[in-house]
Amino acid sequence: MGAPRIRLDLPHYPSSSSPGLWDVPVLKGDEDRFIERLKARDERAFIELVEAYEQRVFRLVFRMLGRRDEAEDMAQEVFVQVFKAISQFRGDSKLSTWVYRIAVNLCKNRVKYLARRYADAQDELEPIADRSQFGDAKAVTYGAVARPDQMVEGLQIEQIVQRAMSELEPDFREVLILRDVEDLSYEEIGEITGLAEGTVKSRIHRGRTMLKALVEEILGEKIG
Repeated sequence: MGAPRIRLDLPHYPSSSSPGLWDVPVLKGDEDRFIERLKARDERAFIELVEAYEQRVFRLVFRMLGRRDEAEDMAQEVFVQVFKAISQFRGDSKLSTWVYRIAVNLCKNRVKYLARRYADAQDELEPIADRSQFGDAKAVTYGAVARPDQMVEGLQIEQIVQRAMSELEPDFREVLILRDVEDLSYEEIGEITGLAEGTVKSRIHRGRTMLKALVEEILGEKIG
């Protein structure tokens, strides 16, 4: 049996203050039973899964890839792969962790392909993030950046940070997105990426440092 036809409803993007990946209402009940339905190729269960995760998955892949057209195709592919591989899911992690792991791995492979294909092309810069103050504890993310002399208009900054993020190596980009945008814990990020907690923390620290340097390079001046 092939995967049910997927129709993603993607008119908007949940903010980071929306319920997290781990709080999907439709899956708050008996997850084991829900997984059994998926493994039994229950089309209704698969539709419920898509409805529960489509916005979160799209938000993640869009931020990983930086191109809406690519993200729309990738979001579809994530659910196709989930359907194909569900029989291999052993339950040694949350279903949500497993879905995110598939999404992240597919994106990393796609990013490498796009880097080769569009080496000389400028990435599409489409802002989707919330605006927040730059100087918070999470350092540089997708929020507004406090320049020494003024606050740069929010849309421009989102574009600058997105551009800088797109220039990071995928290994650093993924942990920054999972930590500073999706607000996941170190433990959750470790489960998704397969990295030790110490490695996760190290990559986040290095990624923030590199991202800040890239933003400063684009702006042509130091930021706070």
